Amino acid sequence: MGVLRIVPNIATDRVDEARRFYGELLGLEVGMDHGWIVTFVGAGAAAPQISFAHEGGSGTPVPDLSIEVDDLDAVYDRLLHAGIAIEYGPATEPWGVRRFFVRDPFARLVNILQHQPG
Repeated sequence: MGVLRIVPNIATDRVDEARRFYGELLGLEVGMDHGWIVTFVGAGAAAPQISFAHEGGSGTPVPDLSIEVDDLDAVYDRLLHAGIAIEYGPATEPWGVRRFFVRDPFARLVNILQHQPG
């Protein structure tokens, strides 16, 4: 037996805002849409992960979600252009990631990150 994936489920009746933020702005594709639930998926083939933390690193609050991207600057620029407030960063962290925090339309704190080479 093995866990194949872990999917956070966020209760909302504002699916259109999720489509804009997670689809248009972050570039995720709709993997499933049953009307009452929409699941967004990325192109990566990551193993299931779940983290538990008492702080978010560098003295930040623990984010609700962490999303790894392949071009942090492009995502940052897209979110700024859309009027999304940046709550932290961008910052290059001592553990080898560059990241920033934003709030999604549902007030969830989202850690957008890119691993640094090396």
